[in-house]
Amino acid sequence: MLSKKIIGGALLRERRKKVTGFATLRKKFIRRRRSSKACDHGRVLRDFVSDWSSLELAALLDEYEALAALKDLSVQAELARPPATTFKQDLSALYDFKHCTDCDLVFRGTVFPVHRALLSARCPYFRDLLAGCPGYGARICLELRSSPVDVSMFSSLLRYLYTGDLCPHDPSIDVGLLRRLGEDFGTPNPLEHDLRYLLETGDYADAALVFTAEGTDYHRPDSGSSEYGFRPKLELPCHKAILSARSPFFRNLIQRRTRNGDEHTERALHVPTRIVLDETVIPKRYARVLLHAIYLDTVDLSLILRGSGCGGGASGSLGE
Repeated sequence: MLSKKIIGGALLRERRKKVTGFATLRKKFIRRRRSSKACDHGRVLRDFVSDWSSLELAALLDEYEALAALKDLSVQAELARPPATTFKQDLSALYDFKHCTDCDLVFRGTVFPVHRALLSARCPYFRDLLAGCPGYGARICLELRSSPVDVSMFSSLLRYLYTGDLCPHDPSIDVGLLRRLGEDFGTPNPLEHDLRYLLETGDYADAALVFTAEGTDYHRPDSGSSEYGFRPKLELPCHKAILSARSPFFRNLIQRRTRNGDEHTERALHVPTRIVLDETVIPKRYARVLLHAIYLDTVDLSLILRGSGCGGGASGSLGE
C-alpha cells in the first residue's frame, strides 16, 4: 500500500512537471511574439486612427477601395496588353517584310532585298562583298563555293544572320549544311554583340536622331550646322533598318519621308536621314536610353544625360 502511494506521488509530480514545462514553453513563445521586431500592422493602424472621426475613417476606406480597384485594373490591363516582341522577332519580321532595304542580293535568279548595315556587321564575307559595291540600291550577284545550296537554304542563311537562330520555324532545313556554310561566310558573333557594336560605333549608320528645342528652325538636310554657327543640341547616329524593325512610329516616319522624296535629296548629298524629334516631346536626356532599348531590349538608366536642361515643359524626370 505504501509503495502504491509512493509510485502515485511520483507520477503526479512528473505530470505536474510536464504541465509546468508546457506552460513555461507557451509563456516563452508568447513573450517572444510580443517582443518580436516584426511590426503588428493591425495594432499600428488601430493606434493611428484611434482618434479619427467616422467621416475620416470612411474617407480612408474609400481610398483603400479605390487603390484596390486601381490595382485590379492594372492587372487586367497587363493581361490584355499583347506581349512586347524581342529584337530577334522584330528583325525576323524585317527580313520578311523588307522595310527600308538598301541593296539586293541575287542568288540563282532570285532577288533578296537586304540591309547593308546588318549584313556588314554580322558577316565578314558580306562586309567585304558590300564594301566593293557601295551606293544605295546596289544589285550584287552571288556565286557560292559550297554546294548544294539552293534558294531556300540561302534564304535560311540570311534569316540566321538577321535573327541569330538556325531556322526554328522550318525543320526541313539541313542545319548541318547551314553550319558548314561558315567556311565560306565565317561564324558570326552573337546577335546582341553585333547590335551593340552598331549602336556604340555608329558604323554603317544611314540615319541620325536629332533633338532640338521647341521653335528651333532645323530644316536643312545638307548640313549639320548653319552659316550662323548653329549646331543641333544632340545628334545620334543610328540605322533605319533597326528603327523600322523595332518601332512602328519610326517605320511610318521613314516611309513617309521616302514617299515625299526627302530621301532622294539626302542620297544625292550623301548625308544620313535626319529624324528631328522635338525635345518637348522626347527630352534629349533620355535619347541614349531610348536607342539602347531599341537596339538591345534593355533599359539602362545610367545612360540618362546628367545636367542637361530640357526645353519647354520637358524638365521633369522620367519617373514623372
